[in-house]
Amino acid sequence: MMSRSDADVSGGVLRESHWPADLSGAIRETTIGDALRVAAVRWTGRDALVEALSGTDARRWSFGDLASGAERVAQALLKRFVPGEHLAVWAANCPEWVLLEFGAAMAGLTLVTVSPAYQEAELLYVLRQSRSHGIIFQPEYRSRDLSAVVGAVAAHLPLLREAISLDRWQDFLESGEPDVPLPEVRPGETAQIQYTSGTTGFPKGALLTHRGLTNNSRFFAQALRAGAEDVWVNPMPLFHTAGCSLCTLGALQTGGAQVLPRGFDAHEMLDLFDSQRGTLLLGVPTMLTKMLEAHAQRPRDLGSWRLAALGGAPVAPDLAERAEAELDLRVLIGFGQTEASPYITHTRIDDPASRRLTTVGKPLPQTEVRIADSSGATVPTGHSGEIMVRGYGVMSGYFDAPDATAGALDREGWLHTGDLGAMDAKGYVSVNGRIKDMIIRGGENIYPREIEDVLFTHPSVLDNSVVGLPDTEWGEIVAAFVRLRDGADCEPGDLERFCGERLARYKVPRIWEFVDGFPQTPSGKVQKFVLRDRYLAGQLRRTNPASNEGRVGR
Repeated sequence: MMSRSDADVSGGVLRESHWPADLSGAIRETTIGDALRVAAVRWTGRDALVEALSGTDARRWSFGDLASGAERVAQALLKRFVPGEHLAVWAANCPEWVLLEFGAAMAGLTLVTVSPAYQEAELLYVLRQSRSHGIIFQPEYRSRDLSAVVGAVAAHLPLLREAISLDRWQDFLESGEPDVPLPEVRPGETAQIQYTSGTTGFPKGALLTHRGLTNNSRFFAQALRAGAEDVWVNPMPLFHTAGCSLCTLGALQTGGAQVLPRGFDAHEMLDLFDSQRGTLLLGVPTMLTKMLEAHAQRPRDLGSWRLAALGGAPVAPDLAERAEAELDLRVLIGFGQTEASPYITHTRIDDPASRRLTTVGKPLPQTEVRIADSSGATVPTGHSGEIMVRGYGVMSGYFDAPDATAGALDREGWLHTGDLGAMDAKGYVSVNGRIKDMIIRGGENIYPREIEDVLFTHPSVLDNSVVGLPDTEWGEIVAAFVRLRDGADCEPGDLERFCGERLARYKVPRIWEFVDGFPQTPSGKVQKFVLRDRYLAGQLRRTNPASNEGRVGR
């Protein structure tokens, strides 16, 4: 890996879009279990985990409680599994999920994280493809009988030996033998298989190591200047790296308390920041938008809330500026993907606002990033290309998918993210969108992110997503799906004129669609392909302005 000392830099200014790894932050050869043991010694009696359920008294675990509880989980698991085997968890956020994450790590098992929103076919696919030997699940989720689903798929899974319901959690804990020694686990071993949010076809299982997850979450927490006085209110799903790694392991390694709601509800989140004196939020932009709306409806005492870290989707500068003005906090923005454990870049508190609110920051320590053209060559600064990353956090590969692995990781160890971006002369990265989302209209490349950012500044627009649609004359034309603010009086022509005053004519959307919400992955990313498919299937009401450039191709 190239270091900063080898960089093509003159006076601290980059000439090419290549950020050699910053080696000032050391990589620790540690495991998830090691990180928990260190925290239990350093912050023994301090709150580590707080359950948040409406209408009930919260359960609390100190760092010492968390370590001893995780060891009990590990001992119970070792009654059933052999180190190296795969164990799936199919549940929404709850303290038992966190204890299982630590316990599986201590037992040397690979945790396979599964979204509780998965339907039967999706669960069957993940359990079969991951070769899971067991599953721990919650019996019901959003009125769905998950126990029945597990029973149905188990008949098709000869490798699946154990299916343990969380309503038998205490029996499960008591089944372990306290004197059973825990295995030695190495930092380079696979800690988790995280299935990526697929936009086409079946998702792929990224192999993430103990070293990658622990160091990435620690570097992330350091970027936030997180410490032992911080209270992280974590609404991010634990089956995703944002929830179980960035928040859970980030708070763990800096001594902060994690407050864990079952899911995201804007009013409940604000109540928790008030009652628990929360200081940090990691979320997607939609969450912050809803919390601003909820706070306007019923203000709380949010004086303790100092920072909102946003990622997972494009962050409009207008949203960040509004949050800082209305909530008196600082907004930071990060960029990553599951395959990188997950974060690659992040803004910092002392970055100038011109970069802090409009870029995704510089690469985190020990992470090498460059921007490449279609031939793989590094582009000059300021030019757009594919964001590529190399370093300790990059996955080992996709489980049992050599062709997919070869398509994502090249021979030099670079992870091809599939994201379009640019790097400025100081190393700050901007993301323009996914390569496959780029719109080519009459030979002109159009980046949806640029149009979305403009629409976010319109006073009537709460949220929006821009996609390309097939067109018989231009190849593709630009379509905007817009969610208006409550009570807003706005027509497509108003938005077209607004964009026309700020964008080149060929970038202005020609198809306008008002929607109540957006299809999203469990991690909060808008599924643009779903919007596109629904429109082409005639499943949305069409509100096209008179200046439509061509008929939508079929």
